Amino acid sequence: MNPFYHVGRFTVMVGRIFNKPENSTMYWKELLRQMNQIGVESVPIIAMVAMFIGAVTAVQFAYQIQDFLVPLYYVGFIVRDSMIIEMAPTVSCMILAGKVGSNIASELGNMRITSQIDAMEIMGINTPGYLLGTKIVAALITIPALIVVAAFVGIIGGMLATVLSDISTLQEYERGLRAFFVPFNVRLMLTKGVVFSLLLSTVSCYQGYHVEGGAIEIGQASTRAVVFSNILILIADYFIAFTLLK
Repeated sequence: MNPFYHVGRFTVMVGRIFNKPENSTMYWKELLRQMNQIGVESVPIIAMVAMFIGAVTAVQFAYQIQDFLVPLYYVGFIVRDSMIIEMAPTVSCMILAGKVGSNIASELGNMRITSQIDAMEIMGINTPGYLLGTKIVAALITIPALIVVAAFVGIIGGMLATVLSDISTLQEYERGLRAFFVPFNVRLMLTKGVVFSLLLSTVSCYQGYHVEGGAIEIGQASTRAVVFSNILILIADYFIAFTLLK
């Protein structure tokens, strides 16, 4: 299909999201529900993945420097910066694209083919604002918070792996955490979090909202939501790094 058609349809969809809400209380309740579904329910998987990413990063870096005259406290330094700059925002959002993105696309797709969205339109509800806007805002609020949790848990995972594997002492790891800290890296992490959450939520909403057909098309829309979100996240990751880290 013509890409300009998708660009135009996406632009119209985004424009309708910003229409004045008919009932602010209704939107607020839906926003809280989406924040719970997107954010709170994603904490366990994000924490588990981040824990092992931090642990693996610590063990592998310690292995790579064992034959060189590199202080062991560098393990804490590398785990901290790798989690903050890259692992927490990028890997977490790619995981959320699979969990949250596919869920958004399938939920909206099911509502579309069962005519629930059409029924809401007949009742005068601005469905892009009510169904899509609340999901996008919830993602923009909760996903950066999840990324902060992932960075913290990843650093803890690296500490546990380092100490329990007898790679270095807790004091050395803590020294590495305090060494060469650059506050800008935290702002970079949050910038990535906002951009990535906007990408995965809008792409997933677009794919699900415009489903046509039946159950097979819902599955295809969910797959496209995950694939396109991950591709756009990686592209955005490069451009953010290229722009802000020069």
